Amino acid sequence: MLGVDEESETRRCSRCRQHLQRAAFASNKAMPDGLQAYCRECSAEYYRQRQEAKGRKVREKVPAPSGHKRCPQCEEVKAHSEWERNKSSSDGWASYCRECRAGRNRISYFKRKYGLTPAELDALVAEQQGVCCICLAASAVHVDHCHETGRVRGVLCFSCNAALGQFKDRPDVMRRAAAYVEGIAWKPTLVAPGVYQLPS
Repeated sequence: MLGVDEESETRRCSRCRQHLQRAAFASNKAMPDGLQAYCRECSAEYYRQRQEAKGRKVREKVPAPSGHKRCPQCEEVKAHSEWERNKSSSDGWASYCRECRAGRNRISYFKRKYGLTPAELDALVAEQQGVCCICLAASAVHVDHCHETGRVRGVLCFSCNAALGQFKDRPDVMRRAAAYVEGIAWKPTLVAPGVYQLPS
């Protein structure tokens, strides 16, 4: 049965030919003894060679102390408190630490919603000298786009972006709001139910 020695609880690896403890083999229910033919180290090496033959790079597994995990992006070993839970992963934790995951999600969001890469977004903000296009005072942090065409118009501060949303992107309403603030009171006349006449 593939080099199993029941008395010593060892097993022979089909690749490196060494007799190793059964714990050195991953489980495989399809095999007669329920273990992989290759030991864990040989399986990892075989997988690495196959991936490299396809032109892919395999991450090096770096040991981490108990209660910690290494993030493949920032390459730092961090405590589990800095990770999100993920029930579907083998260790129960997300692939990237909270900080890196937030950054990746942000990049993905801007690419998906606005078609902007991080470099394109940075260039857009730099063109505006880092300030909001409308108030020219606050930092430009919110991408503004036309809800009909999807075209990106610029980067605004939170307040100005929210204001455009409240005005539903209607220039006529915004012009009346500006006139109102400047002291011109637009007093509409009701001419029919739900129909108002504005002064010219």
